[in-house]
Amino acid sequence: MSDRITLTGMVLSALPIGEYDKRIVLLTKERGKISGFAKGARRQNSPMMAAANPFCYGTFECFEGRTSYNIYQAQIDQYFEKLSLDFESAYYGMYFLEFADYYARENNDEKELLKLLYVTLRALEHGRVDRKLIRYIYELRAMVINGEYPESFFCVSCGSGEHLCGYSDEKNGVICQNCLPHTRGKRLLESTIYAMQYVTAAPLEKLYTFTLSPEVEREFTSMQERFRRKMIDRDFKTLEILNTLRI
Repeated sequence: MSDRITLTGMVLSALPIGEYDKRIVLLTKERGKISGFAKGARRQNSPMMAAANPFCYGTFECFEGRTSYNIYQAQIDQYFEKLSLDFESAYYGMYFLEFADYYARENNDEKELLKLLYVTLRALEHGRVDRKLIRYIYELRAMVINGEYPESFFCVSCGSGEHLCGYSDEKNGVICQNCLPHTRGKRLLESTIYAMQYVTAAPLEKLYTFTLSPEVEREFTSMQERFRRKMIDRDFKTLEILNTLRI
């Protein structure tokens, strides 16, 4: 006998199955990442037709089976439909979903990752912060939630929290003024280090409330690009498309 449960979450991906069904992947507060079947979701009169699509955020009524979930009803609070009005924004959003799918695990506590994804898509819709900057902020904070991120508060050579002025790709963190000459680290602007610290520790509600000067943004995004490539040995399909769009 399957159990009936209610989950709060967002659709990360949806694939057609058979003639009328869909297999969807949800990032949920209660069960982490799950996959389930929305039977009849491709029928014109199905109550799941609009809900079984990427970006949909709300509550989902499910039957939990031994190996999968059957999702039969949903109450959607946010569709993020504005993203569909801009081709590039839509692909940024799809990349954020794919990135979350990479890190999320079933039966893991993914409340912070779900909240991060939600506030990131809201920032993308509002358009007050540059989309490229949103991307790198999101990547870094998602990696923080997962427990792998560059040290930005203390020197990775001596442990000092003062006179931080550089970054070491080799040691994945900031370097102080005394240690920088003895490492292969690169000098960074003070504002770049502060940006790293802010993204690492700020409340998620305030994560996208700042902008950077062009020089600081170049340093910050370059650091995060190198760190992501070092830590993640996967090519994201949506990122490949984004890179072609921005050439």
